[in-house]
Amino acid sequence: MPKNLLITAGIFLFLEIYIYQAIRTLTDNFWIRMGYWIISLIVYAIFAYEVTHYQRTDRSMLRAQIMISVFLIFILPKVFIVLFLLIDDIVRTGGYLIGFAKPSENFFPERRKFLSLVGLGMSGVLSALFIDGITFGKYRHKVRRVKVKLPDLPKSFKGYKIIQISDVHSGSFSDPSKLQHAVDLINEQKPDLVLFTGDMVNNVADEFKPFIPLFSQIKAKDGKLSVLGNHDYADYVTWDSAEAKKKNLNTLIDYEKQAGFDLLRNEHRIIEKKGEKLYILGVENWGLKPFPQFGKIDDALKGVPESATKILMSHDPTHFDHVVKKHPGNIHLTLSGHTHGMQFGLDLKNVKWSPVQYKYPKWADLYESEGKLLYVNRGFGVLGYPGRVGVLPEITLFELS
Repeated sequence: MPKNLLITAGIFLFLEIYIYQAIRTLTDNFWIRMGYWIISLIVYAIFAYEVTHYQRTDRSMLRAQIMISVFLIFILPKVFIVLFLLIDDIVRTGGYLIGFAKPSENFFPERRKFLSLVGLGMSGVLSALFIDGITFGKYRHKVRRVKVKLPDLPKSFKGYKIIQISDVHSGSFSDPSKLQHAVDLINEQKPDLVLFTGDMVNNVADEFKPFIPLFSQIKAKDGKLSVLGNHDYADYVTWDSAEAKKKNLNTLIDYEKQAGFDLLRNEHRIIEKKGEKLYILGVENWGLKPFPQFGKIDDALKGVPESATKILMSHDPTHFDHVVKKHPGNIHLTLSGHTHGMQFGLDLKNVKWSPVQYKYPKWADLYESEGKLLYVNRGFGVLGYPGRVGVLPEITLFELS
């Protein structure tokens, strides 16, 4: 641990030396320079304190949110400044070595000043985006409308409307009323069915208790179904006993029931219209290790006709590629969440990018593989970084055909 801290401190020191060069290039005002060092020391002190005091016994995400926010707003953007100045130094050094010129002949103060200004400007923009993501971004819920063609869909279900929400992470929000607009947005769609695909909490069931009245307001003609996500099992905090952990899960299940959700644990429900049936399957979390693999499709399929139209709720999208699409049960559509789109990226009509895609190739939107469909929801809430930049919180409206 001390070795890692020394390495980290060395990296930050290197970072700050370069950034101070940019400050010094742009101004010779003593108070501006001194102000920069004072603010930087305060920021690093807060960051170091939160990192060294973080413990798994702490069931609140507040400390993690502070650490991540400080890093993203005050530390990460400085990389832009270092990048520009480092490139300039490499170019100057290369010119000196190749041309055998004197260092002074390769130094262009105006270029240095311009690069310092550009680097500071870009870092400022990135900091502003992260601040906006915390203040407003996580509340910019967007309805995404998706038309899905399912083979042999019963005629009675053509035009059937399903709302999917995922990854509420209620413990990341201090005021339920600030999510009222999102619940109103769901109800405005007049859904036939609402499906929640896991992670109602960050760590413990009591996070959701203040949100029960809010989520009770969500209405759907054929009800609200849910499944568990990896965070719902409370594996990320320390418990006094296995019994206490199990009690927490049972409490969460009860809270979801109070909010009107019917939790599916490796089972299915039948939606019937005019004598025709649509089968909704729900499995427990199944993810690549270290995530739990409790999902059992065979149990959820018991009693389901092979020819029936089936929609599966499974929290982690990796379940689709590793199990679902190869399963003989012929599951037509899988609904997942889990990735959050990393709450950061470019999410435009023709350009989609997020760092999370390097871990989860299927990280947002609709995918087709071997004749089976997977939809990955970008998430309703936030985790860790308490904001969203570029990848907005999502309410998905499916229309079946």
